[in-house]
Amino acid sequence: MISLSLIIIWLALLEQTRSSFAANIARGGKVTQSSLHGGGVPERAIDGNRASIWTQNSCTHTQNDMRPWWRVDLLKTYSVNTVTITNRKDCCHTRINGAEIRIGNSLNDNGNANARCALITSLPAGTTKTYNCNGMKGRYVNIVIPGRRATLTLCEVEVTGQPSLNTAPAGGKVTQSSLHGDAIPERAIDGNRASIWEQNSCTHTQNDMSPWWRVDLLKTYSINTVTITNRKDCCHARLNGAEIRIGNSLSNNGNANPVCTVILSIPAGTSQNFECNGMKGRYVNIVIPGKQEYLTLCFIELFTSTYRIMY
Repeated sequence: MISLSLIIIWLALLEQTRSSFAANIARGGKVTQSSLHGGGVPERAIDGNRASIWTQNSCTHTQNDMRPWWRVDLLKTYSVNTVTITNRKDCCHTRINGAEIRIGNSLNDNGNANARCALITSLPAGTTKTYNCNGMKGRYVNIVIPGRRATLTLCEVEVTGQPSLNTAPAGGKVTQSSLHGDAIPERAIDGNRASIWEQNSCTHTQNDMSPWWRVDLLKTYSINTVTITNRKDCCHARLNGAEIRIGNSLSNNGNANPVCTVILSIPAGTSQNFECNGMKGRYVNIVIPGKQEYLTLCFIELFTSTYRIMY
């Protein structure tokens, strides 16, 4: 008869093997870090190479920063299962002691204000360690050494996980306050983040008083994140001061529902995530309150914890 201890060991080995073959979703991401020392660019941490000696040109390196950090943008929200880190071997392996792995959809404090997955108490020289994040949701994965001046070096960062599903695909019931040209409200959920007017993927209202756009999700959902892509070629500041509202009321065309957030600004042609922390509603509105303005949206994405609405 197989003993319980052997079964536990077998299961652990199976999980380790499974994790080693999981796709590394960091490889296609966009990376940055707090500063740059020499040739230690942030891309080295996702080059697919666990080489851990500096002269092998595969490790990142910041300056001696206060709270140095490194970040990968996964380009969309994932449920992150694991983060695997390879530490430097030839020198300075204790520099990483006390670093935090943080995951979320916010760029507040360069992403370092997101929720913490793990604390790296220590990592032996040249070794690779996997940290379990148990499905934490986020677009950004940060490694940060908080509270002190230090140098951050990472020889490889690998991330596994599954996409968090979009809850507003093409086919949602959408409307807006008015129509300019052929810029129908459906363009905001056409699956295309193209942000130049001639690409025919951005909505456009007339110069309305308090212009608005609304999607009807057909039933109530708990909305975690709203992602908005702004126009690139012109007029990106028009969206400044817009509100995201979520709820079940159609009073004032849905614009009387509770506010998730106010959009202070979104740089031209970029996509920005806004956290709504599970606000419940059937209707999601974008409205520019209290002034005469045009409203243009090039893409809207809505994320819950698990569900995708199919139309």
